[in-house]
Amino acid sequence: MATKGSMRLDNKVALVSGGAQGIGRAVALRLAQEGADIALNVLHDDERAASARAEIEALGRRCAVLQADVSQVAEVRAMVAEGVRQLGRLDVLVNNAGVEKRADFLDVSEAHYDHVMGVNLKGAFFLTQAFVAHLKETQRPGKVINMSSVHEELPFPHFTAYCCSKGGMQMMMRNLAVELAPLGITVNNIAPGAIETPINATLMKQPALVDRLLANIPLRRLGQPEDVAGVAAFLASAEADYITGATIVIDGGLLWNYSEQ
Repeated sequence: MATKGSMRLDNKVALVSGGAQGIGRAVALRLAQEGADIALNVLHDDERAASARAEIEALGRRCAVLQADVSQVAEVRAMVAEGVRQLGRLDVLVNNAGVEKRADFLDVSEAHYDHVMGVNLKGAFFLTQAFVAHLKETQRPGKVINMSSVHEELPFPHFTAYCCSKGGMQMMMRNLAVELAPLGITVNNIAPGAIETPINATLMKQPALVDRLLANIPLRRLGQPEDVAGVAAFLASAEADYITGATIVIDGGLLWNYSEQ
């Protein structure tokens, strides 16, 4: 972590979607530790949101809690406008909000498909669009960081809609990295593997499944949200100004050592 007086994100404002728990919360806190004020998007303005806000403010940073369903374009645009109103501007966007749901392919309903794609891909698409419009209007560069998954590359049977959303996010990132480069906007993905977060709560309660997963991870441990947050802080900083169109994998070696049992 940068020492006091040399924080990498001083005078920056970062919008983190899905920031009330898990990786999103860890990223928001780490960016605040690095000096950024935080626009914290949450689906529900509840005690988790209040707790995250209190932690951010305890670091001496400003925090605007912005309630919005990222799958709804009108809500996304209103959220970006409100974040700018409260914090003055936005410099960094972290598209973290995501959902997954297990289902055999033949059992996937239209509602299931629409929900997963709506949050994971449509949400990231239109939130990025609103963010980039703000940057272009104010004639400033910026950074887009998408929280993807190893499943932008790795098949995951019974999670086809989820994998489709992350594969789409990979190609969205590559396209936008090229299209937005003339505006000074970098676009990169972070692809976590098995991270110990609420989305994996069911898995964590099944030791046999955890053991089988760990056998596929060369580092023999699950990742922690903080493992991801450090990379997000790097990508948000000036140290990563020449990195765009890249996916950084954080998986303990899982991706290149994985086999379906």
